[in-house]
Amino acid sequence: MNNSKRYKRLTVFLAFTFALLIVDFLEACPTCKESLSENNKELIQGYFWSIMFMMAMPFSILTGISTYFYLLVRKKKKGERLDS
Repeated sequence: MNNSKRYKRLTVFLAFTFALLIVDFLEACPTCKESLSENNKELIQGYFWSIMFMMAMPFSILTGISTYFYLLVRKKKKGERLDS
């Protein structure tokens, strides 16, 4: 195995291990921590829906742009068939 690949794998492994070890020490900001500790159901649902909408946006944008290009290509092919 090449030394650069070995160092790269070792670096990724150490970074992953470090991330797993430090997760226990990380906490939310004080405002979020206090709000969530009260079991405020509306706030938790608000966070849930905002994450869902943010995750849906890239797929919606990609679908819209892909549909637009597909329709352009289809329109162009249809126009070429009529001309020849």
